[in-house]
Amino acid sequence: MRFIWLLLVGLLSTPALAQTVPLAEWAHVSPEASGWSAPKLAEAKAFADGHDVSAVVVVQHGAVVAEWGDTSKPMELASIRKSLLNSLIGIAVGRHQIDPGSTLQQLGIDDKPPSLSDQEKQATVRMLLEARSGIYHPALYETEAMAARRPQRFSHAPGMFWYYNNWDFNALGTIYEKATGASIYDAFEDEIARKIGMQDYDPHVQHKVRGRASIHPAYTFRMSTRDLARFALLFLDGGRWNGQEIVPQQWVRSSTTPYSDADHGFGYGYLWWTADRPSSGTDASANAFRLPTGAYFAWGAGGQYAFVIPQDDLIIVERTDRDLPLKSPRLHEVANLIDLLRQAEHSQP
Repeated sequence: MRFIWLLLVGLLSTPALAQTVPLAEWAHVSPEASGWSAPKLAEAKAFADGHDVSAVVVVQHGAVVAEWGDTSKPMELASIRKSLLNSLIGIAVGRHQIDPGSTLQQLGIDDKPPSLSDQEKQATVRMLLEARSGIYHPALYETEAMAARRPQRFSHAPGMFWYYNNWDFNALGTIYEKATGASIYDAFEDEIARKIGMQDYDPHVQHKVRGRASIHPAYTFRMSTRDLARFALLFLDGGRWNGQEIVPQQWVRSSTTPYSDADHGFGYGYLWWTADRPSSGTDASANAFRLPTGAYFAWGAGGQYAFVIPQDDLIIVERTDRDLPLKSPRLHEVANLIDLLRQAEHSQP
């Protein structure tokens, strides 16, 4: 009896996961059938259309409850690329191909002169995942704002300071390919895209950004809005797809746990942003997007977002097409769109 009671307690304390996954095509449910408000969804769409949002997909319980724009066009993901690499690293960690505790010195990772110091080489893979390496070497695919904010070289020891650092993210790509012998783009197709039925992913249109600043290229990605929703759903389901483990569940939990207080009132895990912060007593809703406790998201410059809200078994993917001369929505505008969509979820038609 004690065993049965413990089992029931464990089941009741487990966060709700999406119960279905899309097959070749997404399942769509009407607002009436899903309990969402059609007028509120129309209000959200009008708001998005007025703020240069190119495509939106909203998924609840594994089915699409709202969708507009060109959701099948592969668009540039910008920094969402980092959350995609996270999934591949998690698989490699599960196969013992990568040890998060390994140092850069052990892995033979360096860069162009001025090369890494002995102290910098003590940074671990885990520190790079957390953006806490303390390595402020010039990096590729860095915005002017990131370069301007980059701390002075050697100003922080490894693990002691959070800085959203493209050097860390790019070096992780090098570490992954060196450890597995596979290209990031082919591996993503084999390990993720095919297994979860992505409809538009093409490894041949992806490309890396190389340059003089660093030997570690940036691995840019193009992906459609509906395929990005599948990726977000994979994480909402704890790394499983139709009962099959794709990404280790423990890795998903670790990746979406905040280890640092980050920008705009968010936390930062392993290449994922979180609504929660590790600071004690912090209210998750105080973050810039007013997301509830337990939510997390992938974020790219120019209006690229994939929100995972486990509390509501909900995915919201929002894209602004960087191929077009559009102005990406500001953070408070993104927050307003999320609010409108969640009001549609909780309103009666």
